[in-house]
Amino acid sequence: MTMHPRTKEVLDYLDTCRAKLEKAVAELPGALHGERPGEDRWSVSEILEHLSLVEGRIDQLLMKELDAARAAGLAAERETSPVLPTLDLARVTNRSEPITAREGSLPTGTVSTDASLMLLRKLRRALRDAILAADGLALGTIRIPHPRLGTLDLYQWLAFVGGHEARHTAQIREVAAAVGAQAGD
Repeated sequence: MTMHPRTKEVLDYLDTCRAKLEKAVAELPGALHGERPGEDRWSVSEILEHLSLVEGRIDQLLMKELDAARAAGLAAERETSPVLPTLDLARVTNRSEPITAREGSLPTGTVSTDASLMLLRKLRRALRDAILAADGLALGTIRIPHPRLGTLDLYQWLAFVGGHEARHTAQIREVAAAVGAQAGD
């Protein structure tokens, strides 16, 4: 069965972002994953814990809204235009503008890289399964407020998940450069 082009676009983007994240993590020796590049900066392990906290909450929200929309008789998807250009991904991924994480998204520093990666993989499988089960439905008609970006449709929320991950992949690369340089001293 052929996947709807909008579903394929957002799932491909999520897959690309995840592959880049995992590559960035793998490029730094595991012994350095817990090292902070500065007092007020997160380690690689903390970044991954943050990502798992955020993705877990977003996944719950999206699945709840999707279930409600399906129960209300969500129509078939008629739109085929690209999704990614409809979200300001440059704003989401821009590391020059600091964003303070909400209390519930702050890492505890007690979760290992491996545990966070396992959880991230589990969360992504569940999200993909839910989206694939809804393939061909009008996900663009499900509108959910985002605290910083305004109201987004479900496709845009999926793009946001990838963009958020891309933002933190860049952060992991920054941390790796800093702690790698410190380790070389």
